[in-house]
Amino acid sequence: MKFQPSLAQGTLLKRYKRFLADIRCADGREITVHCPNTGSMKHCLAENSPCWYSQSDNPKRKYPHTWEIATTPAGDLAGINTSRSNALVVEAIKSGCVTELQGYENLATEVRYGEERSRIDILLSKGNEACYVEVKNVTMALGDGLGLFPDSVSARGAKHLRELMLMRENGHRAVLFYCVQHTGIQRVSPASDIDPVYANTLAKAIDAGVEVLAYGANISSREIVLQRALPFIL
Repeated sequence: MKFQPSLAQGTLLKRYKRFLADIRCADGREITVHCPNTGSMKHCLAENSPCWYSQSDNPKRKYPHTWEIATTPAGDLAGINTSRSNALVVEAIKSGCVTELQGYENLATEVRYGEERSRIDILLSKGNEACYVEVKNVTMALGDGLGLFPDSVSARGAKHLRELMLMRENGHRAVLFYCVQHTGIQRVSPASDIDPVYANTLAKAIDAGVEVLAYGANISSREIVLQRALPFIL
């Protein structure tokens, strides 16, 4: 995913009210930008650190700038815009990077499915074969290359796992895909201390045949691209 134009660099001053952050621009101006991340962003925030943001030309937006990349306390880069995760995975599938999800003829996004009023992020199909792919963005690192999901209690995440289990019961392929937008994460595990319900549901889903994939991204002000498979450890 290329940014055109490239992202502008600033300095993160603070994040507040969940969806807002203040940034000092390169020219010294201070602006308020949209923070497109509903999670806690635990271990992602370091005040007075470099950050990168995009700008929208939409005149109806109250805050025309969007925070895209953070520098973590450990000095790694994290893509904090969770709305980009699905597009990153779609791009990686189409490019052939995700070898486990090749061989399908059709790719659709945001398709209604299941019993709990859900939408699957990506639906792959070929003839009567269907593969349901649920995407989760991972940015919480604990050091030593370990990344965890979720970074806060996620009832929605557990719901999606139940829906994937249902698809397996119906004879379809079901995949949980961790999109790791963090240059310091080398392996992924569930955050059982933060959300034991999610972790327990994930274990049940794996036992039911739900597959888990994790891919890491290269991150810069010019582009974010998934490039490498990472190990998942339950």
